[in-house]
Amino acid sequence: MPDEEPVLLREVAAKARRKIQAQRAGPPGVWSGLGMSGLIGWSVALPTLAGGLLGLWLDKHHPAQRSWTLMLLVSGLILGCANAWYWVVQENSAMRPPPQ
Repeated sequence: MPDEEPVLLREVAAKARRKIQAQRAGPPGVWSGLGMSGLIGWSVALPTLAGGLLGLWLDKHHPAQRSWTLMLLVSGLILGCANAWYWVVQENSAMRPPPQ
């Protein structure tokens, strides 16, 4: 039992520090939420648009049996969604303490 007390003490102290930091920072504002949604939106839109434009150029200059535009548009969308997922996971882990 005595060796568990320092662990409990450290956990309580860490939670108290996080609470004090959160109180000093104040609640996140509307602009913070809009900024994050904008970041996520652009992280999906830009790779999708880039894939579509590259596909159009390839279709024009190097025609093939399959549509480059469609393939690269879907590839850009998948890449953008993976990028957005990465950002959401990073922000979530920054807000929450690591599990112990």
